[in-house]
Amino acid sequence: MSETKYTEDHEWIRIDGDIGTIGITDYAQTQLGDVVYVELPARGKQVSQGGDMAVVESVKAASEVYAPVSGEVIEANDSLADKPERINGDAMGDGWFVKLKLKDKGELAKLMDETQYKTFIAGLA
Repeated sequence: MSETKYTEDHEWIRIDGDIGTIGITDYAQTQLGDVVYVELPARGKQVSQGGDMAVVESVKAASEVYAPVSGEVIEANDSLADKPERINGDAMGDGWFVKLKLKDKGELAKLMDETQYKTFIAGLA
């Protein structure tokens, strides 16, 4: 069974075994507005928890996307290059960014579960 965790920078990671699928939250895509471009890391890139992983640009701004955990990029959602609007349409599904092979599952303990994340974003209003 997969488990989803969240960061204070509005990334999500869905864990399935030692693989994590990562994207930005629905809250983040709403704040960004219409996404027009995304820059994803290459397969094989090593990322560190909290480090730069990708860039997403919208009509409002460009934003860094940070790695919620450390690991190796094993797949990027290349369909976003032609259809970045998928992020707006389904941020938690088809709008995923990358899949990582996790380096240290212990890092997940630093992230929020769904209830904690909802409480966190409610406090931002």
